[in-house]
Amino acid sequence: MQRQYCVENPKKFAHYSPYCWGLTASDGPGPAVRTVKGVKRVFYGYRARGVPYGPDDGTISPWAVAASLPFAPEIVTDTIRHMIQKLGEKGLCKYGFDASYNPTFPQRTGAYEGWISPWVFGLNQGPTIVMIENYQSALIWKTLSKCPYLIAGLRAAGFDGGWLEQD
Repeated sequence: MQRQYCVENPKKFAHYSPYCWGLTASDGPGPAVRTVKGVKRVFYGYRARGVPYGPDDGTISPWAVAASLPFAPEIVTDTIRHMIQKLGEKGLCKYGFDASYNPTFPQRTGAYEGWISPWVFGLNQGPTIVMIENYQSALIWKTLSKCPYLIAGLRAAGFDGGWLEQD
């Protein structure tokens, strides 16, 4: 859904494309209101971004794409490759992708035209590592599917089917 939203690009951000998506709760360049190329834009700070109805200010979180790897590897790997090529070292911290970036926000971050979060959050890097492992071996999912407390909690919350039906 996120990828398709960025392909359709209802707010006309220049960088949204099949290879530039990843909207989630993340740091952002705001709060600020700026006119960019004749369009008044509202930029948020930390916000739960979402599509199609949540706030969208052009902020992308590459780690959200990486965390989708086991669900859609055919589109995620191409997107990650594109982000690495496009951002290069400007968008990578020593632990992986930067928290988030926004090419629409009118500022220069080093050699990068736009805003890059100055922060590194372990909370962002964790899902990337876990989902890469799930893609490679399903280790995390296999382990969690054997946890009686998790199973009981999911069932109590009304979930059923899939591996919850297994003993």
